[in-house]
Amino acid sequence: MNPLLAIDFCGLRLNSPIVLLSGCVGFGEEYTRVEGFSNRDVGAVVLKGTTGSARLGNPPHRVTETAMGMINAIGLQNPGADYVVDQILPTLDREETRFFANVSGSTIEEYVEVTRRFDDSPIDAIEVNISCPNVKEGGVQFGNYPEMSARVVEACRKATRKPLITKLSPNQTDIRENARRCIEAGSDALAVINTISGMAIDISSRRPVIGNVQGGLSGPAIKPIALLKVHQVYEVAGPAGIPIIGQGGICSAEDALEFIIAGASAVGIGTGLFYDPLLCPKINSGISEYLSNQGFESVGALVGSLRKT
Repeated sequence: MNPLLAIDFCGLRLNSPIVLLSGCVGFGEEYTRVEGFSNRDVGAVVLKGTTGSARLGNPPHRVTETAMGMINAIGLQNPGADYVVDQILPTLDREETRFFANVSGSTIEEYVEVTRRFDDSPIDAIEVNISCPNVKEGGVQFGNYPEMSARVVEACRKATRKPLITKLSPNQTDIRENARRCIEAGSDALAVINTISGMAIDISSRRPVIGNVQGGLSGPAIKPIALLKVHQVYEVAGPAGIPIIGQGGICSAEDALEFIIAGASAVGIGTGLFYDPLLCPKINSGISEYLSNQGFESVGALVGSLRKT
């Protein structure tokens, strides 16, 4: 791997700034079946959202395409924390990349329970999903209110010694305040942003396309919003030395570079993988070429380098 691309993230050495986002690559094994795909091209893989007990998820339909994106409402379908830790984690090749858990819950107690379970595992870091717009309980309630967000983060912080990443919602009044409260509560990093609440309607039946009525909009359509949110959060997180995973519609090296310049230390790829499963090496190559051409010695030197004048 090109040394230009290596980054330090919460004390972890990642061989690329690319992070594969939760829910887009299952529990880390799906994309390894794609010919030509390699986990060595990514710095970390965030596993699918995991709850205390197994969940069946939302009723269908769960996914629908939109102009330049898609809406999903999977509903955190997963086999439960014990199964993930005992059965799935031992099968992952940890020599190729890092693996982050994604902790979800309906109550603070459940968040703590799942965080503690992953703390006693070989997982490299833990992402706290307080901002899922397609779960009726838990996600929206916790993610859109700074006080509630801070309470979840504080409780999870006490349950683990591993790096803690808080996934922030764009569906709130002031993302800067939420970021500040989460940092004060003990978050080591921030993921910005989760999907944006949206819906689609079948005009022939006049019913929602998504069985859950609403879901999370992702893909290129949300990139300008995500980019602004990263810039806003960096104004709070940057001075505190808190790294950001910038995410939302990244489908090219140019997209990734915009997020890094805005303040992201790493970039999350999700919906873009559905467009092109072999996107990651292309992004790595483009970032590396840009750094060399512009005279930067590392990705870190480019982070937050936005010129406002």
